[in-house]
Amino acid sequence: MGTSGPKYQRIKDELRAEVARDEYETGAPFITQNQLRERFQVSSTTAVRALNDLVAEGLLVRRRGQGTFVADPGDRAAPEPSPAHRSGVIACVISGQGPYQSEVLRGIESGSSERGMRLFFSDSAVHMTETGHAAHDASLARQDQALRQAVEDRVDGIILYPVQGAPDSDVLDEIRRLRIPMVLVDRYFPGRAIDAVTADNYDVGYRLTEHLLADGHERIATLWGETQCTSVHDRMTGHKQALRAHDQPLLPQLTALRSYTALSEDERKQLLTDLLGSPEPPTALLCAHGFAVATAAADLASLGIAVPDEIVLAGMDDAGPYDLLPLTSFAARLPAREIGLRAVEQLVTRIAERTTGEDPYRSAEQIVLPVRIRTRESVPVRLRTVAARRP
Repeated sequence: MGTSGPKYQRIKDELRAEVARDEYETGAPFITQNQLRERFQVSSTTAVRALNDLVAEGLLVRRRGQGTFVADPGDRAAPEPSPAHRSGVIACVISGQGPYQSEVLRGIESGSSERGMRLFFSDSAVHMTETGHAAHDASLARQDQALRQAVEDRVDGIILYPVQGAPDSDVLDEIRRLRIPMVLVDRYFPGRAIDAVTADNYDVGYRLTEHLLADGHERIATLWGETQCTSVHDRMTGHKQALRAHDQPLLPQLTALRSYTALSEDERKQLLTDLLGSPEPPTALLCAHGFAVATAAADLASLGIAVPDEIVLAGMDDAGPYDLLPLTSFAARLPAREIGLRAVEQLVTRIAERTTGEDPYRSAEQIVLPVRIRTRESVPVRLRTVAARRP
């Protein structure tokens, strides 16, 4: 296989030449996607794109429930002149799993389907734990590799739910140089002119803090998952600003930006013990997401502390193993599906701009969607943890 041009194009050229040399009989089954991947050592995205293009050109034909076959020469449509770049392929790279990410992905899938776009999905999270924490370096490397693959496959656009931390600048620069449109979801890259669709994370931190203060909780400790992403920083800013607006002190031991879910069980329990054993212990825990809520509830129960009788929990989003809002006194409901839908809408706009020769990055914007705060009283089912017997 040659060394110039995108891989899928080189694969197409080689397969087309093999058919021309009668290496495949007319009407015979053609090489499958998995066989193509093994033979050329390429991704599913590249394999599918090469096969789809050959079908579109009339060289191959698909039969429902049977597979892909070599078309009869007399039935082959003359290939239509087409631009070097075919439209309609989106690479979607999302970090992690759970209800929130699933709803974002559903929105992306729905928006892509409505517009006839083909979607290729990659999960960048590596070694996800029960507390929702992934191996950072490995996940970042997988994300960078997925982006490099998208560049190599010359996709029409990229939707990225970033791993925390700084991505490979060279990869982002190459995407920008090639003018491949990209839309970030949930978070953004400071200093980078890339479209992003996020929830109003500042409002999440501010409004939840206001609800807790109004409920009489003046000492609120924050428990985080990831710490190196804009969604967390914006929520922390909102939390601190609400405390200032209500003349509450910013206590370092309560407002520390630390990862609770990344700690071992013993370390988490020690942290809670230290917080609750201080002269002025918190009466509320503001948790990063559903994973943190679930983990905190279990840790508190094992320490003999009941929720919400002795301490209340609040959740900043519903990313987690399941819906844990009934366990919280207050929780933010993020517009996850709408984030996915708006990301596709924005990406399609940028793809159209690129098609007309415009720079899809010339007017990058951040689209911020409103959030909804749910209270314990609004939840049909209320849950309590059972405090363990204290020694």
